[in-house]
Amino acid sequence: MPILSAKGSIDMNKLETSLLIGMIAAIIFTGFFSFAEDYEDITDNVFRLHILANSDSKEDQALKLKVRDEILKNTAYMFDNSKSKEQTVSDVQEHLDEITEIAKSVVRANGYDYDVKCEITDMYFDNRTYDKITMPEGNYTALRITIGKAAGHNWWCVMFPPLCLPAVTNIDEMVEECDGILTEEEFDMLQNPENYKAKFYVVEIFNKIRKDNVN
Repeated sequence: MPILSAKGSIDMNKLETSLLIGMIAAIIFTGFFSFAEDYEDITDNVFRLHILANSDSKEDQALKLKVRDEILKNTAYMFDNSKSKEQTVSDVQEHLDEITEIAKSVVRANGYDYDVKCEITDMYFDNRTYDKITMPEGNYTALRITIGKAAGHNWWCVMFPPLCLPAVTNIDEMVEECDGILTEEEFDMLQNPENYKAKFYVVEIFNKIRKDNVN
């Protein structure tokens, strides 16, 4: 009987250990899948602005920033009533010719004859930090503005929610602009990405595998 008791005790310990490991794994994966859903919600609900310079010369990079400044200054009114990414995309599409002309006028005023192209596209972005927020890598819908050969470094920001500077100037305004669009957890992911490094890494690996399989 003692032997049987000892064996039964050993089996029970193994069972309890297995159950404990299973519970821990379930908690971890539940948290991860919740994170993955938040991650996807960000990429699905954000509309970005992406400007590519003609080259990496000092002059072309300066020109890119001048185009940026005029675009941000002269387009804010176009999106006053935008309450969703879809509405913002629609408003941008409606004003696309006007936005293109703003960019072209800056290029011409600075003595260049570069072609300028503005389009709404779905494109891949690396993990990037803009001011106080870090946007995770992934496919986003964006207003893409290319100047000349578009062979230089780019500049980007978030048009919806409207987080482009100087549209907002501090973190409190950013939180207010994201209210009702991104959850507190999702905005915390953007504001404190260092707290989610492991989860970001796993999602990025998963997205890379999925992207490779599609291609």
